[in-house]
Amino acid sequence: MKSILIVAGENSGDSHGADVVREFKRRHSDVVFFGVGGERLAEEGVEICSSIKELSAVGIFEVITRLPQIRRVFTLLENEVQARNPAAAILIDSPDFNLRLAKKLHKSGIPILYYISPTVWAWRSGRLKIIRRVVNRMCLIFPFEKKLYDDSGIPAVFVGHPLKDKVTARMSREEFLSEYSLPRQGPLITLLPGSRRTEIKNHMPVLISAARRLRTEIPAHFLLVLAESIERDYLHRYLPRGEEGIDVLTRDGYDAVAHSDLVLSACGTANLETALLGTPFIAFYRLSPLTYYPFHRLVKIRAYSIVNILAGKTVVPELIQGRFSTAPLVGATKALLSSAERRAKMKEEFRRIVDLLGQEKASESVARELDGIVFDT
Repeated sequence: MKSILIVAGENSGDSHGADVVREFKRRHSDVVFFGVGGERLAEEGVEICSSIKELSAVGIFEVITRLPQIRRVFTLLENEVQARNPAAAILIDSPDFNLRLAKKLHKSGIPILYYISPTVWAWRSGRLKIIRRVVNRMCLIFPFEKKLYDDSGIPAVFVGHPLKDKVTARMSREEFLSEYSLPRQGPLITLLPGSRRTEIKNHMPVLISAARRLRTEIPAHFLLVLAESIERDYLHRYLPRGEEGIDVLTRDGYDAVAHSDLVLSACGTANLETALLGTPFIAFYRLSPLTYYPFHRLVKIRAYSIVNILAGKTVVPELIQGRFSTAPLVGATKALLSSAERRAKMKEEFRRIVDLLGQEKASESVARELDGIVFDT
């Protein structure tokens, strides 16, 4: 019986990986998967050797504080690979961990499919040399990445974006407002502070301050979508329990975004999800100063939101690092809410971005590529 190692270091990777496992098992029901993941991979029958919570960290200094547990996971996987001798490995995103692991797997002769490229087009392009040496096939989720990999002589295929077929609202706006007893009057604003503890720590004080000020000026109501990876008790270190005008949701996040008038979103996957749902948003991000200032000069692109990167121009406002503070966020929010024309243009750009992401179903494409590596190598 063949086994396959799968490593997903974040919630998004856990979800995308689960889709691939499901598709692959439709072709080969007797193959066994094991590795690092979360609830969704476990639901697909993957033997979870270590949780994604062990690997979730942002920035070099945040990573340093978690090095002992990261090393434990690495050693555990080395031992599991030696004992099981998997037919292949599928590594999803998380390049700081996965590229190091890929070197070890390559030395052991294990074919590697890498799903979701590191952002070598933004910074650390030297990683392309490592990828060319150790990765058998790179599965890309953005069309502009293909030329970069072709020029570098790395076998790569654009598989489509995994979110395109998954991001959808479950309820109508009226059903959603009724479900959560939300007001019909005044703007509804959804807050997406991030899915990591460091993001909650860095973003929540500004978001709460801005929400409080906005509520003194406009009749806005706020929803905060809490990521699965964040415990409610941790959130409440920064958001007082029972904060007036802010409801915390642990489900129906896509509905919250789709039926809001505006979203305030941390940069990352949530930006693209919001664009796919067609809701205007403001992007923001803040790292710890010790992480940001030594490395921000190495970044080769000017835009931070993937939506602006895909569009090749500024479509959504970005408030990054020092600019992410109460006054600029309040000002940007009021300006966007007061301009129907700006919101309409933003939605038009979102539709163009959806078209750029292609028609392929990503999980099927990746399963097909994995099939070739496992059975044709």
